[in-house]
Amino acid sequence: MTAVRNHAGVGIDVIKDSAKAKMDAGAHATWIAPLRGTVDGASANFVAANQFSADFIKSAYLHILRAAAAEFGMTAEVRAGAGIAAPVVPINDNTAAPHYNAPVMCVAAPDKSVGFDDFILSEENAFAVTACRKAAAGAVSFSPLFIYGGEGCGKSLLLQCLNDSAAGRTLMMSGAQFVSEFQRAITERTIFAFKDFVRNCDTFVLDDVHTLCGKRATSEEFLTLILELARDGKNVVLTANAAPSMLTGFDRRMQSVLASGLVVDLVGPNKTVRKNMLCRAGVKSDVAEMLSARASANGHIVAGLSKKISAWREMMGSDVTLEIAERLLADSLRPEKTPIVMVKNMCAKLGVSFDDVTSPSRTRGVVRARQIMFAALKSATGLSLADIGRLIGGRDHATVLYGLSQIEKMKGTDLVLAADIQQMIDECK
Repeated sequence: MTAVRNHAGVGIDVIKDSAKAKMDAGAHATWIAPLRGTVDGASANFVAANQFSADFIKSAYLHILRAAAAEFGMTAEVRAGAGIAAPVVPINDNTAAPHYNAPVMCVAAPDKSVGFDDFILSEENAFAVTACRKAAAGAVSFSPLFIYGGEGCGKSLLLQCLNDSAAGRTLMMSGAQFVSEFQRAITERTIFAFKDFVRNCDTFVLDDVHTLCGKRATSEEFLTLILELARDGKNVVLTANAAPSMLTGFDRRMQSVLASGLVVDLVGPNKTVRKNMLCRAGVKSDVAEMLSARASANGHIVAGLSKKISAWREMMGSDVTLEIAERLLADSLRPEKTPIVMVKNMCAKLGVSFDDVTSPSRTRGVVRARQIMFAALKSATGLSLADIGRLIGGRDHATVLYGLSQIEKMKGTDLVLAADIQQMIDECK
């Protein structure tokens, strides 16, 4: 049990120092250290610079202040200092920091060089793009808009389209920039000016919000920011590499707030989108067709292919043919999936040799492996049954048809088999 000390001669700073040991250092520097106030008998009266700060401190840290005051037999309350400006705290003996100096990189560029027409649309991503168009047009009912997807699916490009097309003042930052600027504001003691700067916008856009995971003080400030913006009817658009419920570095309250608006997913570019991206970059149609089939569903990789082809064309003074593309871009392309390559890959997965599968062997394991391959090739390729039979040891049409019927029967009762076949089909495509 903590001993109660005499409150005689105890000042506000003593209670603040006691509270520092009970909370995160960053949160203390952000919210508690700037407080002023007086001690009236057994009551410590803290004064915040504005009503927003007072409300937040009362909801998040008043219990800590009261616990610290109780050590001296005192009570604690927090109020806003009506008409009282926040004090200017010097960085050192010679230089003062009266306001927050925003970095140029945080402010939207005046020339709107990227629009939604620059984002090549696919059916899978139509919902996300439409939501961003709505957000760019003005206030929406689904703020915050939370967009998630894997690497190279186009999240940053979509945000840039929104940023350059949005009505009103838009503030766009990356998660890393937000963390850096928040820490700088704490160091320079301009935290309230930083908050005012961020809130002075119509649409707030943050890319890669997952970079805030595990950063407690920054996450708390970010949470209050998006709640404040939403309360004021402003738009908030966020991206991450996973859905809110999968961001394990955030607490449940943060996850619930991130999921409280509209959550949409963004997928990587499909083959048609990849081809259109390459054609827009000036790649010949036949080369774009080949590359789109063998490039990964990652927009960064496709953009890299386009730049490499453009560099070749500029420096060598000739177009890139199929033969040149095969050699020039071999390090960025997946191996071509010919039917024979597909069969050999399936042999390795099933634990049988290619020679056994194509031999006359009638052992049970080999026969079943052949039948599984029949089913996978039929679903994944446009080969006829006769072509599939010739590929796997010269089997006739009837043998392939019988094998397919046997597999269909087994799939109905063997869910593991059905899943394995589906995985092979996906790997073949």
